[in-house]
Amino acid sequence: MKSNNFFLFLIPALIWGSTWYVITFQLGKVDPILSVSYRFLISGVILLAYCGIKKLGLKFSFRQHMFMILQGLLLFGCNYWLVYISETYISSALVAIAFSTLVFMNIIFNALILKNKIKKQVIYGAILGVIGTIFIFQQELQALTFEDETFLGLVLCLSGVLFASLGNITSAFNQGKKLPVIQTNTFGMLYGGAMMMIIALIMGKPIAFDTSNSYLISLAYLSIFGSIIAFSTYLTLLGKIGADKGAYVIVVVPIIALTISTIFEGYHVTLSAVFGMSLIILGNVLALRKR
Repeated sequence: MKSNNFFLFLIPALIWGSTWYVITFQLGKVDPILSVSYRFLISGVILLAYCGIKKLGLKFSFRQHMFMILQGLLLFGCNYWLVYISETYISSALVAIAFSTLVFMNIIFNALILKNKIKKQVIYGAILGVIGTIFIFQQELQALTFEDETFLGLVLCLSGVLFASLGNITSAFNQGKKLPVIQTNTFGMLYGGAMMMIIALIMGKPIAFDTSNSYLISLAYLSIFGSIIAFSTYLTLLGKIGADKGAYVIVVVPIIALTISTIFEGYHVTLSAVFGMSLIILGNVLALRKR
């Protein structure tokens, strides 16, 4: 993997590894769908201003806008809405495990929709990565039951992963049609945020906003770093190495999340966690290496 691709891989992994913890500060007074709407509307407006300053082209055909709307709804709307809700039922650790299945979904949809060949080393790497994640969070998995809200949270999260994967494929398709990443993200985030607001109004959700420092700072971090910077680098990586390999960023994220949990939440590293992290790193090397 070229050095440029390495940084495109590392940046979203580091940022998204921290967002699992930061999202918890968004839960409480404001309905999750509104927090998602605020996040991506803010990100979209900032990117729109950036495009204006840099004089980037913003004229696209109706058909191109339709695909941007699809990307926004899948990747910057429904995906995060379901993830935010799921974190009210289950721990961020279980969410990280569920999201590691994005690798498999991307491999399948990459083959079915984009007609790309499934690479064996990517499958082997993904399997090692998911097994490693399970080892890291085995205590949470052992406590999982299907008789309470935990099961509902897991179903919601997996549904969010499905939307995220389809959003990844849509982005890869858009890049294949030579649509620029920055402008596509700009409109995608604006469309995604706007549609979440419309859905919230249709559902009769009370419009609310939290002015506490924790909510405002976490919202700013998620909007700028978690959305603009992370998605721009990640979707650029998808365009370069494919949706199947690019999705492996999501499998590495739990390592970062684990480190942050150790520092801020008192998580105690166990032997199984160390073994799991080793499997993730090995799977990462295997999935991303050239033949």
